[in-house]
Amino acid sequence: MSILPKLASSLGRRDEIPNRELAKQITDKNDVKAIRELVENLKHKSKDIQNDCIKVLYEIGERKPALIAPYAKDFFAVLEGKNNRMKWGAMTAIDSITLENPKLIYESLPKIMKGADEGSVISRDYAVSILIKLCSLKQYADDAFSLLNEIVMNSPTNQVPMYAENALPIINSKNKKVFIETLTARLDDIEKDTKRKRVEKVIKKLRK
Repeated sequence: MSILPKLASSLGRRDEIPNRELAKQITDKNDVKAIRELVENLKHKSKDIQNDCIKVLYEIGERKPALIAPYAKDFFAVLEGKNNRMKWGAMTAIDSITLENPKLIYESLPKIMKGADEGSVISRDYAVSILIKLCSLKQYADDAFSLLNEIVMNSPTNQVPMYAENALPIINSKNKKVFIETLTARLDDIEKDTKRKRVEKVIKKLRK
């Protein structure tokens, strides 16, 4: 039996509650057949169905990433599309499975960076999260940090405090100097006092 009738748009709902409930049901049952159907319908002719499917999939990923990890290549295909909602949804799903299949995610960094550059703020936020996860793995840390540092250097000032704070756990003796220099270079760009203070606080922690 198809699960499409359980999607929010099929129920005539504009909220996400049905999609979240469906994700929980699928996760609780480890329903791989339902997941396959959701992935197949990422190309559905209805954009509402597409949007609902990606939403349910990344909600499943947040709960149990191993269930959607086999479909990484499908998420990358969506990332290369033109639908912005789908693109950041795919980036969210990719973020959730980064530690499940880090080799594939690392090899796909050019696509992730392209998605971050061309997509919305949400796409960039999840790209940063992906890079931070890869930075936690020794074999990918150097390249991932270089890309992360580049984003922090060039991203809108609004995002800098959050990126700086989120990166703290992966800053070490090897990359600390460069990261402090990057954050210090961004301070003058940040007009909002509260946001500048957040970055200054991160710099202070790193200098201890």
